[in-house]
Amino acid sequence: MPQVTFRKGEESFTEEVPDNTNLVVRTGIRKFPFPHLRFGCGMGKCGKCACRVLAGAEHLPEPNWKERKVLAERLEQGLRLACQLWLHHDIALTQDGVTPPPPPARP
Repeated sequence: MPQVTFRKGEESFTEEVPDNTNLVVRTGIRKFPFPHLRFGCGMGKCGKCACRVLAGAEHLPEPNWKERKVLAERLEQGLRLACQLWLHHDIALTQDGVTPPPPPARP
């Protein structure tokens, strides 16, 4: 089972989660013990769940089209959308210093 570490300021929260876990889904149903995970729509549209991957990025799949659209060049800075990640390996994340992208422009 993957071990997830979420860092917030000086605090670090670590928990083992079932394989194929999505952190935003788990947080939304209150089964994820990390109280500081910021999230919104859960569908890869709002970008509120943008996280910096501190460790374990090599085990993640390539960013999908939603992440590429919302995060664009910020992907190169190590950001990913937590709502788009289904975890199979250990990972460490933070949202410290990560500003959610602006909402998409409406036509």
